[in-house]
Amino acid sequence: MTTKTLFIGLDGCTFTVLNEMTRDLPGEGVTMPFLAGLMGKGVRAKLRSTPNPLTPPAWTSIMTGKGPGHHGVFDFIRAEDKGGDVYWTLYDSRDVDSEMIWSIASRAGKKIVALNFPLTAPPPKHTDGSIVPGFIPAKHLRRNSHPQGLFERIKQDVPGFDPKELAWDFDKEKQAMEALSDSDMENWVRYHLPREEQWFNIAEYLLEKDQPDLMAVMFDGTDKIQHQAWQFVDPALIPAERTDFYNRMRAVCREYFANVDRYIERLVTLAGPEAQVFFASDHGFTATVEVLRINAYLEELGYLKWAVNDGSEQAMRREASDFANLDWSQTVAYCRTPSSNGVYIRVAEKPGEPGIPARDYNRFRDKLIEQLKALRNEDGEPVIVDALKREDWFPGAHMKDACDLTLVLRDNGFVSIRNLKPAVVKRPHPIGTHHPDGIFMACGKGVSADGMVARRKIVDVAPTLLHSLGVPVPSDFEGKVAESFFNADWLAQHPVQTGEPTQRSGERQQSEEMDDQEKQQIIEQLQMLGYME
Repeated sequence: MTTKTLFIGLDGCTFTVLNEMTRDLPGEGVTMPFLAGLMGKGVRAKLRSTPNPLTPPAWTSIMTGKGPGHHGVFDFIRAEDKGGDVYWTLYDSRDVDSEMIWSIASRAGKKIVALNFPLTAPPPKHTDGSIVPGFIPAKHLRRNSHPQGLFERIKQDVPGFDPKELAWDFDKEKQAMEALSDSDMENWVRYHLPREEQWFNIAEYLLEKDQPDLMAVMFDGTDKIQHQAWQFVDPALIPAERTDFYNRMRAVCREYFANVDRYIERLVTLAGPEAQVFFASDHGFTATVEVLRINAYLEELGYLKWAVNDGSEQAMRREASDFANLDWSQTVAYCRTPSSNGVYIRVAEKPGEPGIPARDYNRFRDKLIEQLKALRNEDGEPVIVDALKREDWFPGAHMKDACDLTLVLRDNGFVSIRNLKPAVVKRPHPIGTHHPDGIFMACGKGVSADGMVARRKIVDVAPTLLHSLGVPVPSDFEGKVAESFFNADWLAQHPVQTGEPTQRSGERQQSEEMDDQEKQQIIEQLQMLGYME
């Protein structure tokens, strides 16, 4: 086997759960014994995510070694404010204005495999190897798999391959927005297990047959299960008396993690003893206990007006949509999407246009920060603990595309944009939400055995993977090689090298787009994952 570097992404994985699954628990044993062994002889660190710890910007930072201000991805949805209205579409790889490690490694003569990573459709250009993108509907998989013919090859050679099962089944998954019985909830969580098996089967096949230098696969069921079933995996939420339902849900969640442990064992074995193995997540997880309806609060402050519902079909659709339904002529500050967790301030480009005058921007923003931090819940606790200015947190050519203010809530929750009162309400029970600290781990030849080391930044993953491959780190990367992950002998024989800057990307070109129904299905998926109230 010639694989030098094996990278396993675990979407939303957090040490809160991983530590539980890798230790011997009374009555349960060790759920992930193989990973426990790897962790015992390797190195690990908390991994600080992007300022808004969200899947698209965070995974893009992992793949590019740069922050959102440079790569240009901030959310699931890309919006344009035209003054009289706001238009949106979904981000894809053509919006990523930074070169990904897949093509960087390819230009250095390395062969790659990248499976299930978001924003890899359409596939990045100049890639030597195989890419099957994640986060797209099943019918788009064939066209967006690279190279041409890969989809047919997988279909022919991988037993049980089913593209409908591999991609998201939106009709089934949106059931989670409905009131489910205990058995339906258990079945809904269990439904996601075969999908992860599909990605593993493809990874096993390509790793064994193609023997790439860099083998990378991302498992995203971690995130899905934690969003919907956090109360069954968070050790802090274990009830004093476990019901039969709790035990069943806990068991199906442990079954998922046990399956992932089996996948990891097989992939690590195939990669061989000479390979270096890395694990990373785009963010961590925690519990959110309250809802902030940010646009309702901004209305109270007098900064936005809701659109009048005249009873027309169009008005009804807008009212029921998952985007801010506002009177844009009377709105100066608003939140577009819950996943953005941010406030946009509208600046009038010409006299008479909606928004504040450009000369008043700093004064208005500072006042708004004070008002946001002044908001309290019914217990008198601050709901918003910080409001991050974009120039401080998103430096780069795309800073202007970031929210003017990115909100950090006391429980790390996502905001709601619904026209509901009151602005702050307690949730009936805690649910899963993203935490800024994910995981970064490594083991293998030349890797340190120091256990837990100092926290790293999410932009450090890409340069660390390239260094493992023996590829010089581009000079314009924001991230640095995690030298604490390697032992002294390895670093002495393999000093960190700096290479030429990356090539620009972000080419918006004509291509078949998803239709409105497919886009709406993805929005429903985001609802299901808890990004929308």
